[in-house]
Amino acid sequence: MTGFPLVHEFPPGLTIERVLRGLADWPDPVLFDTAQARPEVGRYSFFSAGPVEFHEWRPPARATGSGPALSATPTADPLAGLAQAFSAWQTPAVPGLPPFQGGVAGVLGYELGGAWERIPPAAIDDLAFPPLVAGLYDWVIAWDHLQDRAWLISQGLPEHDPARRASRARDRQQSVLAALARPEPRLAPLPVSADDAELAANRHDVPGVPGLRSSFSREDYLASVRRCIDYIHAGDCFQVNLSQRLSLPCRLPPLELYLRLRRCNPAPFAGLMQHGDWCVASSSPERFLSVRERRVETRPIKGTRRRQQLPEADLFAGDELRRSEKDQAENVMIVDLLRNDLSRVCEPGSIVVPHLCRVETYETVQHLVSVVQGRLAPSADGWGLIRATFPGGSITGAPKVRAMEIIAELEPTVRGPYCGSPFYLGCDGSFDSSILIRTMLLRKGWAVFGVGGGVVAQSDPLAEYTETLHKASGLLRVFGMA
Repeated sequence: MTGFPLVHEFPPGLTIERVLRGLADWPDPVLFDTAQARPEVGRYSFFSAGPVEFHEWRPPARATGSGPALSATPTADPLAGLAQAFSAWQTPAVPGLPPFQGGVAGVLGYELGGAWERIPPAAIDDLAFPPLVAGLYDWVIAWDHLQDRAWLISQGLPEHDPARRASRARDRQQSVLAALARPEPRLAPLPVSADDAELAANRHDVPGVPGLRSSFSREDYLASVRRCIDYIHAGDCFQVNLSQRLSLPCRLPPLELYLRLRRCNPAPFAGLMQHGDWCVASSSPERFLSVRERRVETRPIKGTRRRQQLPEADLFAGDELRRSEKDQAENVMIVDLLRNDLSRVCEPGSIVVPHLCRVETYETVQHLVSVVQGRLAPSADGWGLIRATFPGGSITGAPKVRAMEIIAELEPTVRGPYCGSPFYLGCDGSFDSSILIRTMLLRKGWAVFGVGGGVVAQSDPLAEYTETLHKASGLLRVFGMA
């Protein structure tokens, strides 16, 4: 069809914060935000709200003494209903505009991996976060930060009759522009019921950080790291990504929480999604998977050092990270895992590693990052890519399934959105996603966030525990905590 989508370019200077505040009362907002622009990954941002449809998937529950838990039995494909609803939305992209011009956007929770593999459930699920939430969004505001330009793109879907589609595209465009022209609505906190007063799993105080609670005591976390090392020495696995879940009471409006987060800890794969009584706010530095013109890329992170105040000390920390045999081994293991995952959906011989173990610097930490690329096979699409690779190997360990089994045994609670992925799948097949680290779930009057790291044979338990707190530092700044 000609004339679709309907495109409106904004005058220069439209900020992401202005859009977030102007549309704060629209339902089910979703933002993919380059809060730290980088040449390779930091060009575009996208916002939408008020989806045409919203999908939520939950697996069969298994009763436990500590609340519901996910079944350990693989289930029917959780993506099938969403893929079917989206199948009628295929339409070419407008050349020269940012890649996401409407389509599916949502969050894949870590436990979605149990839909395809027989993974034992965690003991406690006090978050009750659905493993799959996604909406079909027929309009999007898209920023090109390299050109300093922004557009409102309105598809008019799900209508397909030309006249009705044109009318819907125009109505949606005018509604968004009118909302941005009015006074900003008041920000409101999420609802909290009397039953939401406690998160059962987070009952341990974190030493040295008053008010911060964890799903592990310090001693139990050290013991769990040692147990991972025992499994590695026994030949069960090569690496396990062990995490603890931290929490603080929080009644901030979700948008205020996110705006503080993007100021305190800017990142190239930041963003938020809100639905009902929860909000996921992320400042992630890690891309999971992207697809552009059938070219697939993943950017695993393994290896972390805390930023230093003195420039010379900061350079030394980066050099030490670059030379670390332990961190190099962690990173290379995950690169091999991802190469294997991508081989399921990429053309034979197309997978390459253009960058292996290079140091990248962020607000509070330095990371060791690799880049793996391949070409999507003709029979594969974004849904098949998710099935073949989710969850990302950098937050499980290797081999993936055995590492996930050990995680389920040692971590006392489900991860929820932590270590899952926000994603979009555009009407033309473009795809992007990140790994939900440096991420908060705001729900039940709490801000909840996981922190972890890869345990290998050379790991020191105390150093692993300390690394998790270094990773939490950017999130704690949101609350004025060191």
